[in-house]
Amino acid sequence: MSSDTSSEAKSREPGADAPAVHPVDEILPPGRMLVASLQHVASMYAGAVSVPLVVAVAAKMSPGDTAVLMGGSLLMAGIATLLQTLGIGTFIGSRLPFVNGVSFAGVGVMLTIISTQGGVEAGMPVVFGAIIVSSLFGFLVSSYFSRLVRFFPPVVTGSVITLIGVSLIPVAYDWIVDDSATGTPEPRSIGLAGATVLAMLLLQRFTRGFLKQISMLVAMVFGTLLAIPMGLADFSKLDGADPVGIPSPLHFGAPEFNIPAIISMCVVMLVILTESTADMIALGKIVEKDVDEKTIARGLRADALGSALSPLFNAFHASAFAQNIGLVVISKVRSRFVVALSGAILVLIGLSPAAAALISVVPMPVLAAVSLFLFGSIAVSGIQTLLQADLHRGDNALIVVVTLGAGLAPALSDGFYEAFPDWAQIVLGSGISTGCILAVTLNLVFNHFGTKESPAGAEQPEPAVTH
Repeated sequence: MSSDTSSEAKSREPGADAPAVHPVDEILPPGRMLVASLQHVASMYAGAVSVPLVVAVAAKMSPGDTAVLMGGSLLMAGIATLLQTLGIGTFIGSRLPFVNGVSFAGVGVMLTIISTQGGVEAGMPVVFGAIIVSSLFGFLVSSYFSRLVRFFPPVVTGSVITLIGVSLIPVAYDWIVDDSATGTPEPRSIGLAGATVLAMLLLQRFTRGFLKQISMLVAMVFGTLLAIPMGLADFSKLDGADPVGIPSPLHFGAPEFNIPAIISMCVVMLVILTESTADMIALGKIVEKDVDEKTIARGLRADALGSALSPLFNAFHASAFAQNIGLVVISKVRSRFVVALSGAILVLIGLSPAAAALISVVPMPVLAAVSLFLFGSIAVSGIQTLLQADLHRGDNALIVVVTLGAGLAPALSDGFYEAFPDWAQIVLGSGISTGCILAVTLNLVFNHFGTKESPAGAEQPEPAVTH
C-alpha cells in the first residue's frame, strides 16, 4: 500500500491543478479501500485488546468477563472511530483519518479502584461511573481545552507518558508468575515468553510491509501454538462462545458514582485530551490539512462522547491511536473513509463473542512478552517527548524527577498507601494520577507563576504512542 493515489500524484505535478477532492476526503476503489482498512485494524488490534486484558488479568476476572471486556472494547473502538472520521453535524468529529481505541492512561486508576472497592463485583460499577462523569467533563471542556494546552508542555506530557509505560512494565512480569501454580516463575513460562520476544524481534528485523505491521499478532499466534506441546495452552475458554452476539449492556451492573474515583478519572481525561490534541496537530501536518481550534474541539468531543458511551457496553476511555498515524505516513493513504471502514470492521469483530474469546486463550507468558513491547513503547514515547523539553534547566529536570519518583511508588512498593483511607488510595494508589497532578502543579510553580517569559519547552508536544 505504498503507492500514491492518482489525485495525490496529480497534486504534486508541476503546474497541475489542485485536485477537486482533498486526499483526506477521497473515496478509494473498494478493493484498495478494504486492504488499507485491514492494515489499520491489524496495526491497532493488539493495542485495543491489551487494556481490557491488563485489567481483567490483574483483577483476576473469569474468562467470560474477560471476553465481555474485550468485545465491548472492540465494539466501542469501532464506534468511536466512526464518530471521529465521519462526525455528527458540524459539532463532533475531526474528520481526519484517526483510529480510536482504549487508552492505557486509565489502567492504573481502574486497578486501584477495583482493589480499594474489594474486587470486580463492587469495583467495576465504580470504574464505569467515574468514566461516564469524567467523559462528560471532557466533553464540556473540549471547546476551551486548546487554550489550556500551554499548561501541558513536553516536560509535563513526557513525564506522564513515561510514567504510564514504566509503571505498567511490572504487570507483564506478574503475568508470568501468575501463570505458575506455585506462584513463582517456572522455566517453561519464562522460556515461552522469551521465545515470543525472539519471534517479535525476528519479524521486526526480517519482514517488511503488512507482515511487519502485524508482527505482534503473528508473534502471539506463534507463542500460543508453541504453548500447546508445553502444556500451557487452554482452549476450554472457547466453549460456549457464540460466533455472533450483541455485548450485554451494563454486564457488571449499573454505574456507581464515587467522588474520589471521579476526580482521578477526570485527571486521566485531561491526559487523554492532551494526547489527542497533540495527535490531531501532528496528523493535520502529515495529511496537509489545517487543524484549527474548532477542528481540535470537534475531535475532542468525539473522544469524549465515545468514552461516555463506552461503559454502557463494558468498555473504557476512547482516544486516538497514534501508531496508526505512522501507518498513514508509510502507506501514503490519507482517506478518512478508509479509517471509517476500519471502524466498521471493528464493530463487526466486537459483535462476535467468539472472536473476543479467542484472544483470551493466549497464554499469560505470551501476553507478557507482547505487553513488554507495548508498555516499553509507551515509555520510549514519553522519553521522546521529554527530549523536546529543556531538561538542562534544573527546574524542568526536577519536575521529571519528582513526577517519576512519586508516581512509581505504588508500582514498585506494593501496599505503599495501604494505611491510607480508601478515598486517598484511589487518588494516590494509581501513581499516574499522582504523577500528573504533581507534573502540572510543579510546571505551574516553576514555569508560569511569577515568570514573564514563556517557559522553555512549552511548544506543542509531538504525538506519543500511548495505546
